[in-house]
Amino acid sequence: MARIGFIGLGNMGGPMAANLVNAGHDVTGFDLVAENVAALEKAGGKAAGDVASAVRDAEIVITMLPAGK
Repeated sequence: MARIGFIGLGNMGGPMAANLVNAGHDVTGFDLVAENVAALEKAGGKAAGDVASAVRDAEIVITMLPAGK
């Protein structure tokens, strides 16, 4: 399966990343909120301490970020 870097593990990104893990993908994620990263780890994903680490070995990068408004 694919190596995926996932940035933004909040209300939408967290469940999406967990579904990718459940589908057998190797997901490494980053979020500014530590609890969101911990939830990905609990689902079987890997935690990254920063964006660069999350995407370094990724074949695919997904971002799920707020509009900033």
